[in-house]
Amino acid sequence: MLRPERMSKVSVTGAKSVMPTVIETLHDIELVHLEEYDGSWEGFDPGRSLAGADELSEQLVTVRSIESILDLDPADVEGVQGVSDEDVAARIEEIRGRVNELDDRRAEIRAELHAVEEEIEAVEPFAALGIDLELYRGYDSIEVVVGATDESAVHAALEDVAAIRGYELFSADQVVAVFAATAPGETLNEALVGVDFDAIDPPDEEGDPEAYLAELRQRKSVLETRLEGVESDLEELRVEVAPFLLGVERELTQEVRQKEVPLVFATTKRSFVAEGWVPTSRFEELDRALTDAVGDSVVIEELEQVDYDDHGHHDEEEEDNTSMHGDNPPVVQDNPKTAQPFELMVNLVSRPRYNELDPTLIVFLTFPLAFGFMIGDIGYGILYGLMGVAMLRFKSDAIQALGWIAIWVGVFTALFGWLYDDIFGVHMTDMALLEPIYPYFFGAGVLDKGLQTTEWAQLWLIVAILFGILHLNIGFIMGFINDRSHGLREAFVENVSWILALNGFFLWVFSTSEVGGFEIAGADITAPGAKPEFLVGYESVLAAFVGFAGFPGEVGAVGLAAVLVGIVLVGVGEGVEGLVESPAYILGHSLSYLRMTAVLLAKGGMAFVVNVLVFGGYLRGDGYIIFRLPGTDVGGMEANFEGLIWMDPLFVTIPAAILVFIFGHILVLLLGITAAGIQMTRLEWVEFFQKFYQGGGDVYEPYGADPERQGESA
Repeated sequence: MLRPERMSKVSVTGAKSVMPTVIETLHDIELVHLEEYDGSWEGFDPGRSLAGADELSEQLVTVRSIESILDLDPADVEGVQGVSDEDVAARIEEIRGRVNELDDRRAEIRAELHAVEEEIEAVEPFAALGIDLELYRGYDSIEVVVGATDESAVHAALEDVAAIRGYELFSADQVVAVFAATAPGETLNEALVGVDFDAIDPPDEEGDPEAYLAELRQRKSVLETRLEGVESDLEELRVEVAPFLLGVERELTQEVRQKEVPLVFATTKRSFVAEGWVPTSRFEELDRALTDAVGDSVVIEELEQVDYDDHGHHDEEEEDNTSMHGDNPPVVQDNPKTAQPFELMVNLVSRPRYNELDPTLIVFLTFPLAFGFMIGDIGYGILYGLMGVAMLRFKSDAIQALGWIAIWVGVFTALFGWLYDDIFGVHMTDMALLEPIYPYFFGAGVLDKGLQTTEWAQLWLIVAILFGILHLNIGFIMGFINDRSHGLREAFVENVSWILALNGFFLWVFSTSEVGGFEIAGADITAPGAKPEFLVGYESVLAAFVGFAGFPGEVGAVGLAAVLVGIVLVGVGEGVEGLVESPAYILGHSLSYLRMTAVLLAKGGMAFVVNVLVFGGYLRGDGYIIFRLPGTDVGGMEANFEGLIWMDPLFVTIPAAILVFIFGHILVLLLGITAAGIQMTRLEWVEFFQKFYQGGGDVYEPYGADPERQGESA
């Protein structure tokens, strides 16, 4: 579970005469992750593609080109047609001809339509002016300019210019046409140089611009109709040929891969060698399949069963491990089925290396639990679960994984909601109408979110810290196991040092040691700071809830000694940099888990506000605010807010209350996803993973498996 599947490096050696059969068998069993030969063996060369590879590749390019023209999306196609013994090449050529003809017609119509639209845009200003188009040109003594500008600005610019003997302006829709008689050697543009004038060239046409514009618009309408017809023909063709094209693409992709796979083999004139990785538990399956296919014509060897501690020692800049002699096995994560959806959260950071622990199971055990703790509501939990069930309907492996994650967080959210006695922020035991069924479904009533009771809120602060300490300790222990391959000393100083410092500090925090100090071995030890009163002592929160008043002072002294030893080890192992980081590791990272309590109180508070607006909040004698639910007696209580459902006029306030309740809780529901989801994801990825996780493992890609499915699951 915490380790990937054990992998074996294998070698398949045989005569070239059986290579096609070996390739076909390897393709069918989808088992061997092939390594590419790097050319380092004397007397061996990289293999060559099998006969027919070029022709199949050309066909595949053609099919994909047709699919691109048809904008073919496999997700929109119901079923894939198997390729029969018909002449596939002829069918592809016939489809390509039809598609190219329609695509060429579409391109011609689009080009013509674009030209007409540009012409319409050019004529519209002149249609607004209403001057026949031939009147804008052909004068000897008059200049004409047309442009988008302000008419008054043109008047002001031309009024007192000596070079302008006379002019006439026509304007409409911020377009101005200027007809002006200019002095010899002068130009109208010179007179308008100070005006913000965006010139427009008149169309090289004659007659009424309105009539010409109507003609252009009619041409545009005809072209759009023709384009719709071609698009419709292409859509009909797409529906007709999509299953065939997708089936052919799948078959051709497989055939091309089979033809080209010898490129990764090492070959001589008469023999070949293929190396790769298989799960150790399935080596015999590989041996049996190849033996059944070609008998003694190949030799199958298990070169090594790779131990988890044998790999990953090399530096980042070492040789490329994709070579034939690479020693980094691909990773096949081995988690229980229920935990597998959480591999998505791990792999979004990076796939674990073969030599390091896979944290998926820990994420599965902690993420939904912490999420449920933060939201804690039966109603929200049910809705989260239903959202997850809806996501399971999608074909995407990633979305289905998110669906299962949503279902798990929904389960824990509902479970904590039962413990908190909450459904959409309402205490179920306050609902008098449900009283007959309390003993069967509700009334656990053992926990409280602490919105109105300080002691409960303080308890959740401590619980969050304790959860963080446990989470971080698991991370350091996993780091120790990972680092053992580098040497026991390195593993010890890089992980046990932090375990001592972290746990020693909190042993002191939860001990009765006072600031004034204590005595150990005859020496006075001064504690480094004061402690909040709610942490330890007979008046503390833990004493009130679980009867724990704190560890004895001697235990606190041992804790401080452990901190000192841990920090010394940090300095030995990581130098000054580790010492600088020690406050963050000891205090900063653990206190970061307080965000869990912050989300708990924030989301509970938001739901509380929504319910106060809807039902009203009334102050009980002990200072506790209750909702005025149907059947609830609030006699003698002070109303903080009366509640929409109790206000007049009812025909206005009741619908308003329903809208506030629905949309208010939808908002809390969605913000719960972002708040609890993002915050816990951060705690997993930053605080937890940072203690042990490096990632960078290679994806296991057995030859013959669907590349698209591999990419999606990776």
